[in-house]
Amino acid sequence: FPAILKTRRFGYDGKGQINVADASLLEDAYTRLGNAPCVLETRVNFQRELSLVAVRALDGEIRCYPLVENVHVNGILSLTLAPAEVTPLLAAAAERCARRVAEALDYVGVLAIEFFDVAGQLIANEMAPRVHNSGHWTIEGAVTSQFENHVRAVAGLPLGDTAANGLSCMLNWIGDLPDRNRALTVPGLHWHDYGKGARAGRKVGHATIVRGDAAAMAQALTALGRDLGRDAMVAPVIDALSA
Repeated sequence: FPAILKTRRFGYDGKGQINVADASLLEDAYTRLGNAPCVLETRVNFQRELSLVAVRALDGEIRCYPLVENVHVNGILSLTLAPAEVTPLLAAAAERCARRVAEALDYVGVLAIEFFDVAGQLIANEMAPRVHNSGHWTIEGAVTSQFENHVRAVAGLPLGDTAANGLSCMLNWIGDLPDRNRALTVPGLHWHDYGKGARAGRKVGHATIVRGDAAAMAQALTALGRDLGRDAMVAPVIDALSA
């Protein structure tokens, strides 16, 4: 302790989990989670969250997208920067994990694994056996999107190239959509509206920006944050890009 009590299934976006300071609070937390089967996890002091999207074909071929960095707000993915700034050793370690999992499960299709980066060591945090929110950048930012590669895999078709087209930033619109016309004034911004009604904590759409280098990305995000009143949202990534 301190720890986090999580429901074993159906948890997402900060739902199905409660922070527990000490053992005396466990029973109450368990009741609040509906007495569902749970996992108790020690809190990890990590520097950042990284995730890897991989795809495995029917013939066993595996391809991995670049490791990406995620920023969360209130337990919900706020934005993803792809590729992440990581060492080749860290990238290779993440790919080895994804390959071992996919092969052990004889998995076919796209899956994602989230990792905590703890002083250059990876600790697996979550696995999603499906296309994943942190892979939405691949629609415009990779040679072949995660969605296309999922279809290719399950249909027995050759897998597509998973290389990045440049530097991408995917921004989730949570709760409600910002001003679309203002957002689209950013050159090269790609707008995705999920057609969902506004609701607190709900992902209702996303946008992706693709640029050739860090300086151009920082400039685009600065303009987007200013024009949409989302400076706080993009600030962590701008700081990382400028470091």
